[in-house]
Formats: sequence, C-alpha cells, structure tokens
Amino acid sequence: MMREAALGTLLALAILAVGALVPTRAPHLAHADADLKIATNGSWRPQSFLDEHNQLTGFDVDVAREIARRLGRTPRFETPDFATMTGGHWHGRWDIAVGSVTPTKARAQVVDFAGVYYFSPYVFAVHRDSQASRPEDLNGKAIGVETGTTSEDYIRRRLHIDAPGVPPAQYRVTPGKVRTYADSTMPLDDLRLGDGVRLDAVVSPEQTVLGAIKSGYPIKILPGGYAFREPLTVITDKGNPQWTARIRQIIADMKADGTLGALTTKWYGRDYSH
Repeated sequence: MMREAALGTLLALAILAVGALVPTRAPHLAHADADLKIATNGSWRPQSFLDEHNQLTGFDVDVAREIARRLGRTPRFETPDFATMTGGHWHGRWDIAVGSVTPTKARAQVVDFAGVYYFSPYVFAVHRDSQASRPEDLNGKAIGVETGTTSEDYIRRRLHIDAPGVPPAQYRVTPGKVRTYADSTMPLDDLRLGDGVRLDAVVSPEQTVLGAIKSGYPIKILPGGYAFREPLTVITDKGNPQWTARIRQIIADMKADGTLGALTTKWYGRDYSH
C-alpha cells in the first residue's frame, strides 16, 4: 500500500509539473466569444467608479467596453490597486488595462503601451478659502497626491513621460510636505476639510477636480496654467507584440471615427482625445 501511495503521489506531482509548463492561451488567440479580462481602477470618478446600483461605470469603463465590442469579446472587469496594474508580470490575470495610465520610461520596462486614447491636464486644486493665487504660492506647503501616479512623480520632481512630442515637465512648486493617498478621491476629501487643515493643495487631473467641484466639494482650481499635460494609454503585459498591435489599431480606429472624442465629451464635457 505504501508503494502504491508513493507511486500515486509521484504521478500527481508529474501531472502538476507538466501542467505548469503549458502556457496560458495568448489573448489574441482566444475565441471571439471569450471574456476580455480588463484591469481598471475601482474608485476614480469619473474615470471608473461604482454607481448607485453598485455597477462599475465611467469613462475608462466605456472605453474598455467598446474595445471588447470591437474584438467580439465579453468584458470582465477587475479593480487591482494601481501599482499592481502598472507593474506588469500579470501572468494571464488580465488581457488589457484601461486605467488612465501615463506612459513613463519606468513603466515601459514592465508593460507595453497599446495606444494613447486621451490626454489629461493636471492642475493644482486648493480650498476655496485659500489665499494662494498662483502655483508658486504653494512652496513649502503640504501637497496631497495619489500614490504611485504621475502626480506623485511630478511633485517629487521625477516625472519622465515616455511619449513623442511631450515636453519635459516644468517644476514650479517645492512642497514642504508630500502626503500620499491610496486613491484619487482621498486627497480631495482631506482638502475639503478646510484650507491648511490637512492639506494646502492637491495635484490631480483637471477632470477629477471638476467632477469633485460639481459634486459640491468646496475647492477650486488654482489659476496660472496646468502643472503638466499627460497622454494616457491602454497597456498590455510584456511579451505579446501581436496582441498589443491589435489593441493599438482599435484605439486608432476609435480616435479616427470620433468615438473617443464623443466619450471624453460625455464624461468630461470637452474633447480630450487630441
């Protein structure tokens, strides 16, 4: 009995070992009716968020659904944290990520950029009672940003966008303290408590700040121009150039036929697709 049990154990281990060597089906080889596994953000209004019916919605969600439609696939969403989504080495967990990701030189080492689908200007947001009148007035102040994002890279003076035609960032603020948050809403929640209570300003996408103002947050955009303007790209995992090229062509088609312009206007009130 011990011998038979040992043989059975060895056989089971051999089967597992062989199974581990079988590669995951590449996304471009999946059947047309298969799910398209999409990573996105879970709490980033209006890009992607849960509505009153607990359903994921938003601009990025609409873009991802349209990509899935053009592939003839059914979208299936997951909402990992941003650092995991942009860190690569997905091992088949997702086919694409549509999460307003900036193409940086660091990220290019671990993921592939499948095409810029819109542009986002970043602004300095302050409480409406703030006496600041220009970005330079924020020197030495407490600035809030979402961690692991280009807003953090910018305020720490390490932003390097990897896209043609994008000029180097101009750093106009030297913060006294940088506070980081797990998502894009949390720093605005602290800012709304009052000028200087927890934060003096937040660096965030213009679309996010305008959405917060529309929702009643007592904040305003500081005049004096954008902090920086960034392209946003769909990303794929490394190692499948055919799949990346296929997604890139779909994005190019969506830009050319006006779909992306219509979706940015729907969610942001203006065309950010160019």
